[in-house]
Amino acid sequence: MNLQQIKFLCAVVDSGFSVSDAANAQFTTQPVVSKHIKALEGELGLEIFERRGKRFVGLTRAGEEAFAIAKRLNGDALSLKSLASDITHAKEGVLTIATTHTQARYVLPRVISQFQAKYPSVKLKLKQGNPKQCADWVAGSEADIAIATEALSLDPLLVTLPCYRWNRCVIAPPKHPLVKEKVLTIEALSKYPLITYDNAFTGRTQIDRAFASAGVVPNVALTALDSDVIKTYVRLNIGVGILAEMAYEPKVDTDLKRIDASHLFAPSITRVGLRRNSFLRRFAFDFIVLFAPSLKRSEIEEAVFGK
Repeated sequence: MNLQQIKFLCAVVDSGFSVSDAANAQFTTQPVVSKHIKALEGELGLEIFERRGKRFVGLTRAGEEAFAIAKRLNGDALSLKSLASDITHAKEGVLTIATTHTQARYVLPRVISQFQAKYPSVKLKLKQGNPKQCADWVAGSEADIAIATEALSLDPLLVTLPCYRWNRCVIAPPKHPLVKEKVLTIEALSKYPLITYDNAFTGRTQIDRAFASAGVVPNVALTALDSDVIKTYVRLNIGVGILAEMAYEPKVDTDLKRIDASHLFAPSITRVGLRRNSFLRRFAFDFIVLFAPSLKRSEIEEAVFGK
């Protein structure tokens, strides 16, 4: 068994079981990947992949466990490279952040500006997705840091640390009847079509739970992955929006009215997610602290390494 086989195993799974896509991602050819996978299965004495003819279509039960171990091994190898880079090129490298649209659009610009001023030679990459995707990218060593809501804590390969608490607001056109409500209620909201986040986002659970507790079924007309999409369709009078409070910009969204809804929905917590026992470069620690000043490097190390 060798590290190349481990890398190819992870690449095939990450490529949706396409050997050709995995080969392209690893800058090699399909026969080379297939040969290494076959050799690994032979050495382990088990079938990792379910096959339909010559095609891989999924993981066997044993393959799922083998893949979980392979992800950890591949991540540890990358950590070893990061350690060497941190010693020889402390202020150079690449930092990949996996996060949601709302964080990338409304929260991270300030942090990234400060970070780039301190580390002009570090290249930043943003991978945007839902919280589950962000967790998978960090667990699979495709990203260094995940920033999203509570869903990150569901991945056993990650440790997560709380950064800040936030809630939601309702947005509507200025002349909408809800704007005249002195105190917004779930019952009042239920009278109108709603536009809010897709179920893939943890915060959506808080919304559904609030309506269920009130014994009311929400009229969800449209769901989206993107705060800006929600605002777009509110402007088209498709419905009223339930939005993360940080996504409403008073100076920009002058054609929309913000209605406080913090009393209706339980707050959510944005968390930073890191792969367990992974080596973090110094500039990665600095990025986290810029994003969440309440966190200290010692706390982050204790969480990652379980000290």
